[in-house]
Amino acid sequence: MTEQYLTITDSAQEYLRELLEKQDTPNMGVRVFVEKPGTPSAECCMAYTSADDAEPTDKVMQLKSFPAYIEEASVPFLVDAVIDYSKDRMGGQLTFKAPKSKVAFLGDNATVEVRINYYLQSEINPQLASHGGNIQLVQLLEDDTLAVLEFGGGCQGCGMADVTLKEGVQKTLLERVPELKRVTDITDHTITENAFYK
Repeated sequence: MTEQYLTITDSAQEYLRELLEKQDTPNMGVRVFVEKPGTPSAECCMAYTSADDAEPTDKVMQLKSFPAYIEEASVPFLVDAVIDYSKDRMGGQLTFKAPKSKVAFLGDNATVEVRINYYLQSEINPQLASHGGNIQLVQLLEDDTLAVLEFGGGCQGCGMADVTLKEGVQKTLLERVPELKRVTDITDHTITENAFYK
């Protein structure tokens, strides 16, 4: 099932196999996941892992010489992704292209983090863009019931940021993501150079 989401080319598999053999740990594989999926700052990641350390919900992709474990929450963001390796004069380069990693997407089993990012990117930030502003999720605390946000662009230092947070952002997120109980802002609003309202 996972193979339709992610392609790891033969040259990438060979390169990764050589790296895994140097780990001197039996049954090593790689784990693929997306940090901050569905946001402009999404990053595709790969790490060494063993079957024991992989998450039980990971999708397993058995390659020629080793397994690849794909984080379940990242699967929709890895559609059409390609991990490739090409040799060059400096040795070679492993590339990870995932065109959907930054695209806001809301699947049936989306996590609280993915849902918050989805609504920030699809509803809240488009409204703030007219003021040159944006908001991003920094972290979730208190068992995913507290969202810590940061304002950027024209929203940083804006005299209306508190109203925007309470009347717009918090209201929208608490309605759309029922697990959330609170939203807080960690922005340093003393920096007002780009603020829309001063």
